[in-house]
Amino acid sequence: MNVIPFNIPFKVEPDKFALCLKDMLKFSGDGPWTSKCHSWFRDKLKSEVLLTTSCTHALEMMAILIDVKPGDEIIMPSYTFVSTANAFSMRGANIVFVDIRPDTMNINEKLIEAAITEKTKAVVVVHYAGVACEINIIKSIADKYNLYLLEDAAQGMMSTYEGRPLGTLGHLGAYSFHETKNYHCGEGGLLIINDKSLFKDAEIIREKGTNRSSFFRGEIDKYTWQKLGSSYLPSELNAAYLYPQLENANHINDVRLLVWKMYYEGLKPLADKGLLELPVVPENCTHNAHMFFIKLKDLSERTDFVEFLKSSGINPMFHYIPLHTSPAGSKLGKFSGIDVFTTNESERLVRLPLFYGLTKIEVERIIKQVNYFFNQA
Repeated sequence: MNVIPFNIPFKVEPDKFALCLKDMLKFSGDGPWTSKCHSWFRDKLKSEVLLTTSCTHALEMMAILIDVKPGDEIIMPSYTFVSTANAFSMRGANIVFVDIRPDTMNINEKLIEAAITEKTKAVVVVHYAGVACEINIIKSIADKYNLYLLEDAAQGMMSTYEGRPLGTLGHLGAYSFHETKNYHCGEGGLLIINDKSLFKDAEIIREKGTNRSSFFRGEIDKYTWQKLGSSYLPSELNAAYLYPQLENANHINDVRLLVWKMYYEGLKPLADKGLLELPVVPENCTHNAHMFFIKLKDLSERTDFVEFLKSSGINPMFHYIPLHTSPAGSKLGKFSGIDVFTTNESERLVRLPLFYGLTKIEVERIIKQVNYFFNQA
């Protein structure tokens, strides 16, 4: 029995990658391949961008850029990866967790205003599964209280909200190019700078706190230490591996969407019977098929379901343990209001295999086994 893994990272054709390397004279950051990636993203997003070593580092740069200080409060969902909170906790901020919506698993925009205090510095939204938060409402709240609006769009490349790319809707945004993402370079990320007044500082922070980028452009005759920063530049090897995927971004996206659609149509009869729940994509959103998840009745049923699929040679995955229930989260943050959905919904959710290269036969096999589980039950 062939095992279907949860994910296989996209593989650039060896010959194509070899061509990228053939004439490479610069291997450290900000060489020709980084420049090509930057140009592609600027054209796509209509924003300033900087490649980073990871989405985690892009988030850390956000915290430095908005000058987060000890005691500041940062609002975000608890249902997210640890990097979302770590980036701001490392600067001494207190994390304020807000409950999620059960339909999209995104932060509940109706609960944000109640979590705001005089110490609130920013609202960080997380676009789960590449499906946008209700950003217009959240932006109006952020504007009302003069707060930064930051987007953790790690899963959101190629997704839109009212026709606008995720990551371009707040002051700053971030993508991930980790190998689990739709487009990757092993480890990598992108900082999206929509407030142009922050771009110069972003360049400095990314270059160890120096104005080295200005020096290489010939704008100054020497560079010096300007402010706090770190080495957030990915190598040219990373950029050279990412760029061929950007050139084929629409094709990769279309293939993943076909798999997502097969899952949805194949499992809809079970959803119609109330045996499971399918993902919800609001009308004003387009998504990128980053993942396909279903929700079962409860944790017990999910445990049985995962064990059944694994015994059938299929590797599903569940997702985040809510941060506010973790040892660090309970010390570094607090939950605003009542946890109505965050924990309950997280315990019901399970992700099915979805990657470029997953075949139609494999998807049909997975759908068949999911149906068998419920019919057997």
